[in-house]
Amino acid sequence: MFKKKFINSLIITGLLFSSIGCSTMEPEAVEPEEQARVEVQKIDEDMVKKIKSILSNYDFSALTVEEAKAINESFRAAGFKGGKKLEEAIKSAGFDPTIIGRLDPPPSSNKDANQPKNKNTNQPKNKTEKPEKNTEKKPGQRYSVQQAISDNAQLHTIAFDALAFFTGELGSDSFFPPGKVSDFFGFQYLRDVDAGELGHNTTFVPRVANNVLYILNDSQIDQLKTLAVEQEELLKDYGYSRFPLMEAFRRLLGDNMPNETTALSLNAVTDYSSDLYEIDGLLSYNRAKVLGNIINSLDDEQRTYLDKMAEGSSLTWPTKQDQIDKREMTHEQHVLVMTYASEMFSWYAGDVESDTYFCPERHGTYFGSFYMKDIPAMGNPDYSIGTNITGDSGKDFLNILTEEQKKLITDLVDIQRDELLEIVETRRTIAKQLREFMKGNDVDEETVIQLSRKYGELDGEIVHSYATHFSKVYKTLTEKQKEQLIKLRNLDDYQVEGAFLYSEPIEMPNIIDTDFLFK
Repeated sequence: MFKKKFINSLIITGLLFSSIGCSTMEPEAVEPEEQARVEVQKIDEDMVKKIKSILSNYDFSALTVEEAKAINESFRAAGFKGGKKLEEAIKSAGFDPTIIGRLDPPPSSNKDANQPKNKNTNQPKNKTEKPEKNTEKKPGQRYSVQQAISDNAQLHTIAFDALAFFTGELGSDSFFPPGKVSDFFGFQYLRDVDAGELGHNTTFVPRVANNVLYILNDSQIDQLKTLAVEQEELLKDYGYSRFPLMEAFRRLLGDNMPNETTALSLNAVTDYSSDLYEIDGLLSYNRAKVLGNIINSLDDEQRTYLDKMAEGSSLTWPTKQDQIDKREMTHEQHVLVMTYASEMFSWYAGDVESDTYFCPERHGTYFGSFYMKDIPAMGNPDYSIGTNITGDSGKDFLNILTEEQKKLITDLVDIQRDELLEIVETRRTIAKQLREFMKGNDVDEETVIQLSRKYGELDGEIVHSYATHFSKVYKTLTEKQKEQLIKLRNLDDYQVEGAFLYSEPIEMPNIIDTDFLFK
């Protein structure tokens, strides 16, 4: 997805790539000299720990051929050569290596190992365009939309949402990372494939943004500051407009519905969600217009700097001090400028697929899972959020439920499948539209807005199903199960006072009457 040199640099490092709620990206096979280097590697606790980190993302009772291939590629990326030592390490990690071997047996020969790779000979037509990339996907590539919408990834994410919803409150439901709004610029993908493994560290956005701001001239930076002023209130509107849906879902959970109503109204929820995503569409359109204009204005020296960043990772990027004086703007404006700068880089270095990409928890964001996962990182410099929290806690949550309760959760994977598939295509279409700005072309605003409304309608269908099924499960929980879930939440040291506007604490706002969301 990113520039070829950038992808190759990720492969060469041999590091494990990890992300919240995302599995491992499949790299290319290790070169012969790399194989020789790792051949003498001994089994140790670190090796077992890394293997467990990889395998914990998969359900071995329903492992597929594609997943087995991805696992083996992840082992190679980590520098683990196949053989008895790897088998023993897999066993030590608590997994059965024969399941992997049966689904993806080792090749009988390496006759194609030394064949040259296909080279891309397409050249850019002008300096604002990138050479066409080889879009052929590697088998089992982990950092992909296909992985994000896979049954396994979605099941554990839905289960994690339910755990957060059952053990939280409206205040924690409202915690929402601002990077999930207007997210068509490939930054989530950049986080997940960072070879320096700082993608989900609190220093990552400043590290990217300050490098970008370092090379921009005053006029280009002023465009970002002006955009921040223009979008500040609209971004707040989006954040506050989330509260009625969250309030309605809490009312359903607590059986506090309006008189003479028995359920959430699907039409009302999808209509409201569609209106909400129209705001997202407007934010995205105007953001892309400004970023595209800046990218078109970059000189050769600026492009060379960004190209070098794209060839490296957070391990190789220079450490830059703050490049703008935050005292000249509101806190929200400063956050936006840093967001714009970091997204400009990921957009410049990426493509339509990286823009379309999302992690499994991108949708159905009204149930408190972001708070449960991210709150320990807040105000904690250089904190990295655990990569297996969603998967591990989701599995543990399901194990606490009865079979009848569990079915209400697992059924959601099938119920939402069509909506998720349509979301992927809608996101891809929006991403293609917005990238036209980078080529200096005009983009029809109404087209983007209508696509965004459709996106919101689809997410509305998903959250309606979540809230409905979650409430049915909650009504059947025993006191013992509730105690087990609170223990699994493991946030006794964190108490919510009020609510959040994105990740900033606020007093609980006045919420409009939500009776209209029921029927």
